[in-house]
Amino acid sequence: MTLGTKSRMTLGATARKTLRATARMTLRTKVTAVVAAAAALAIALAALMSYRGVSDLVADELERGLDDRTNTVVTLLDADLAPPTRPDMIEQVVSAQGAVRPLAPGRDTLPVSPDALRVARTGKGESRADVVVSGTEYGTLTRPLPGGGAVMVGRSYEGAARIDDQFLWRISWTTAAAIGFAALLGWLALGRVLRPVRRLATATRRITTTQDLATPLPPAGADEIGQLTHSFAHMLAALRRSRAQQQQLVQDAGHELRTPLTSVRGSAELLQRARGRLAPEDEEQILTTLVTETTALDDLVRELVELATDRYTEEEPETVDLAAAAEDSAQRFRLRTGRTVLVVEDDTHPPVPVRARPRALQRCIDNLLSNAVKFSPEGTPVAVHVGGGRLAVRDRGPGIAPGEQHAVFDRFYRGPRTQATPGSGLGLAIVHDIITADAGTVFATTAPGGGAEVGFTLPPDGRDGRPKGPTARKLFRRAP
Repeated sequence: MTLGTKSRMTLGATARKTLRATARMTLRTKVTAVVAAAAALAIALAALMSYRGVSDLVADELERGLDDRTNTVVTLLDADLAPPTRPDMIEQVVSAQGAVRPLAPGRDTLPVSPDALRVARTGKGESRADVVVSGTEYGTLTRPLPGGGAVMVGRSYEGAARIDDQFLWRISWTTAAAIGFAALLGWLALGRVLRPVRRLATATRRITTTQDLATPLPPAGADEIGQLTHSFAHMLAALRRSRAQQQQLVQDAGHELRTPLTSVRGSAELLQRARGRLAPEDEEQILTTLVTETTALDDLVRELVELATDRYTEEEPETVDLAAAAEDSAQRFRLRTGRTVLVVEDDTHPPVPVRARPRALQRCIDNLLSNAVKFSPEGTPVAVHVGGGRLAVRDRGPGIAPGEQHAVFDRFYRGPRTQATPGSGLGLAIVHDIITADAGTVFATTAPGGGAEVGFTLPPDGRDGRPKGPTARKLFRRAP
């Protein structure tokens, strides 16, 4: 490796560190810049207004001083007295013919403008002008004398210019110091304000790196950052529950899949060892077992995939007529099983439209009917009761014990009374997941007269109108 390559790698690493540091401080730097810019604008406007006010005040003071000095000189000359000399003043008398007589020997004379000469000739009015004498600017005032002619007084602007320069210099460094102080104060304050954000960012980076969802988040306050932290905490809790459910699903699925797989493997090995030596009736029984277990395995895998992927997630909620959906499912089960499936609407609480995903809701009703048909004795009816936003399916099966009313919605749960009945134990779990995702609740209890009553309740749709679209038309189709 050459020295140039090493240098480039070192520079690249330094640049990456600098970029990372810059990225971490971007928000703080931007807000500090905004604070400094706002402070600079406010201070600059205040300084400009102050400067203009001071400039006007100094100009007025110069004008008043020039007026007072001119009046004093006129009064003293009228009394045949010589005015005292001032170093910042030039005073002279202008005759009607334009001749100039300085009142202080050896001093420069002021140029006489036509307007000043007019005052000296007419003895009326006054004349103001700015002139430059020996490189110094003067403000002049010409007024008539009582005995003829005029007196001309000029006051140097040198002192006022010096005051103006000092004021500008002082206000400039004061403004710069104020802006710097505002930026420093904003930087320090933002560092304290953004400290919870940095802690939250550090915690989320640790979670991203380690995939440890149990990593604690920093304490949250009641402000917006605290609300953000609470939101992250709720999100992590949801992710932890989801991961735990996935792990539990994998464990339960492995346990449930093991039984049919073991049966299929045992039957296949028996056929392999026998190689045609089995009696026809034994071979028929083994093949029947293979078909039955394979069908059960296929149903189990299908329901596992459906439960794990929630293929109805992307379906948009619509306004659904619950009674029409129940009738649609009941008609299919009548044709499929030949069983009597009744749909009973509650006259006291008539069915109302609910807000739900149509195909997902149809699957829930199908699962409830499939469960009821499976556990009901042959020849007994199954009834679907619909009232308000509530749907309940009643059967004449073994019923549900009081301690099992919540457990029946767990994945792979099989009660003591239903162990001998085929099934995966996932049908009601799918109902639970779909209904709770649509803000509904599920229930299971003993039906009046025996059997089980299993169903759900969905909140009514607050919007007016009937369902629209092909799915809705299907749900409104009544059985002949």
